[in-house]
Amino acid sequence: MFRNVSLVAAAVALAAVFAYAQGEQKTVKVTGYVVDNMCAEMHGTEAEAAKHPNGCALMEACEKSGFAVVSGEKLYKLDAQGNKLAAEVLKTNKAKKGLKVDVEGTIDGDTLHVAKLAEAK
Repeated sequence: MFRNVSLVAAAVALAAVFAYAQGEQKTVKVTGYVVDNMCAEMHGTEAEAAKHPNGCALMEACEKSGFAVVSGEKLYKLDAQGNKLAAEVLKTNKAKKGLKVDVEGTIDGDTLHVAKLAEAK
């Protein structure tokens, strides 16, 4: 009887460890250019995103669509927190085109859940 209870307890503990490991997300660091989601399809490469006007990203409809970061050939859509931080940096940035940022967060599907976003130095 004691052996059966021990085996069941071990199985439950092992299942809990695997469930925790699958739910744990790894923090990533991404450097790329901010574009609004409306224009992201047209500026899908880093070279094109670097030429995207910051004023366009801040137009009402574009800002409302949210933002993405293009790094190399990869597009990362930002979550609500990332959209807020990207808008703040865009509004304080003096450059007319190509806001390059460093972003830290976790990836879930095609969304980057942002913990930190700042202009790249």
